[in-house]
Amino acid sequence: MEYDLELDRAVEEIKKTQAKKVVIQLPDGLKPKAGDIAKQLEKKTNAEISIWLGSCYGACDIPKVEADLLIQWGHSEWTNNI
Repeated sequence: MEYDLELDRAVEEIKKTQAKKVVIQLPDGLKPKAGDIAKQLEKKTNAEISIWLGSCYGACDIPKVEADLLIQWGHSEWTNNI
């Protein structure tokens, strides 16, 4: 199964926030694609991309890392209707 990872949207957010250090967090099923995702983001943004290889149990599972921006991918759409 192929996922729409919305990499263009991630690139836009990195550029909009002028993030220099970005951490990407992926569920286990997407971790094999982490290197390709990081390379594409670095190429299009010049940001330093780090891959969080720890747990990813959902949007509430936020790693404690020093970064300008954290981008989480999941299998379900996240809505910000709070």
